[in-house]
Amino acid sequence: MKVFCLGGAGRIGREAVLDLVEYSDFDVISIGDFNEEIGLELVKEIDDPRVNFVKVNVFNHEETVEQMKGYDIVMDGTTITLNGLSTACIAEAGCHGINLNGFGAEDEFSDIFKKNNKTAVPGFGMTPGVTQMMALHAANQLDEVETVRVSHGSFRPIAFSKSITETTTYEYDPDLPGRIVYEKGQFVQVPPFARPRKIRLPEPYGETVQYIIPHSETRTLAKALSNKGVQLIEVRGTWPKKNMQLVRALYDYGIMRNPKVLINEKEVGVMDVIGEYLLQSKEGQETELYGYSLHIEVIGKKDGIKKRHVLYHTHPSSDGSVKGWENLRAYTRNVGIPMAIATEILAKGLVEKTGVVIPEEAFEPTMIFEELKKRGIHIHEEVEDFDESMEEEIYVRI
Repeated sequence: MKVFCLGGAGRIGREAVLDLVEYSDFDVISIGDFNEEIGLELVKEIDDPRVNFVKVNVFNHEETVEQMKGYDIVMDGTTITLNGLSTACIAEAGCHGINLNGFGAEDEFSDIFKKNNKTAVPGFGMTPGVTQMMALHAANQLDEVETVRVSHGSFRPIAFSKSITETTTYEYDPDLPGRIVYEKGQFVQVPPFARPRKIRLPEPYGETVQYIIPHSETRTLAKALSNKGVQLIEVRGTWPKKNMQLVRALYDYGIMRNPKVLINEKEVGVMDVIGEYLLQSKEGQETELYGYSLHIEVIGKKDGIKKRHVLYHTHPSSDGSVKGWENLRAYTRNVGIPMAIATEILAKGLVEKTGVVIPEEAFEPTMIFEELKKRGIHIHEEVEDFDESMEEEIYVRI
């Protein structure tokens, strides 16, 4: 089997590559990246005969398609704004495909994947990705599903890479149409910082206040759980407290709209300037606590009895006590490893559906959980009978 790791030299892409080298059965692992210097350094660091480097520019469609041809799968670690371009190349090259984001740019290529008898799964990292597996695992144990609340804490610097800066700006864009909740059969758009809710994550993260974010879980779970009668799906997230304070201030002052101002007779975007500052500053490159934390709540009925399933995950500490999980790697490994796991499952032909397929229709949750466990990432589940008096105040007044 051969895998083309697009964007494989990036902070998260390289973690997926390293996981493939250690755990997968791929015979060829090609790191495809525009940054030749970093890509070649990674090949040298890995020092494995299966690994090579290909310089690729997805803006050059024809060349990229030719470079991808002959591979079983393309593992796409590129940014949100490139996913349309990258998926177009993957589809035409006749490969399976998977990426981290899943914001919908992939859907228009579904017929091409079907024609080539291939499968593309958009949005499979920790969230989206493992989050859907956790929610589906709980839902599979229930006859009816009433409520699904997906929450996560992403503890990393606000601007350790351009793609992360882009994600921050994207998710809190005031005009973004994809920030939605699912309520009683309808998708309802909400503004940034909508429906704050206290979510208690396992230590060392503790209690957080989280807000609705534009993630694909809202749409994919609505589709996957339609036969269970689901009434409410909310997806929330948070970053380190200082990050959230900064983003809130930028939003309140209208800066997240990236307004243009004249400086020395040159027009520049205010958010563009702030983004560049964060990329080049200590404040943008460091945070006190590193890691990832998922929290999934599913409420429904089993044999007429109302139940609440709470699932969360844990991983090795970022404090240096576990080799390979130090500092930022406690975040990047959490994102990259699930994509690597799903990549091999796809390449082995274990997903029967073709075209663009949501994670819930592609993968069996316990298979993902077992693979994560091998890497020190554990999924925990708590189940209890539920009545309305147990529900804490739903939304935080801020």
